Amino acid sequence: MGLKVTLVKSQSGSSERQLATLSSLGLVKFGSVRILKDTPSIRGALTKLRHLVTSEVVKDEPKKRNRMKPYKIRARDAARAKAEK
Repeated sequence: MGLKVTLVKSQSGSSERQLATLSSLGLVKFGSVRILKDTPSIRGALTKLRHLVTSEVVKDEPKKRNRMKPYKIRARDAARAKAEK
């Protein structure tokens, strides 16, 4: 089970704490949608943002994101691979 969260109001005029909470949930643009795990911490964040977001329970599970190396490391590895050719 997961929560489908949608940003339905503009984030302009929001406090810095609310903006930080929005970005931690992965909601960056008006109308953006994320499927998140249904945990107490996520529900608490949604309670703080209840005037900006809507949420609904869905059967889908959130997809795991693969960890990415930092840009500098990826660029270095690409340069080394290119130099080997």
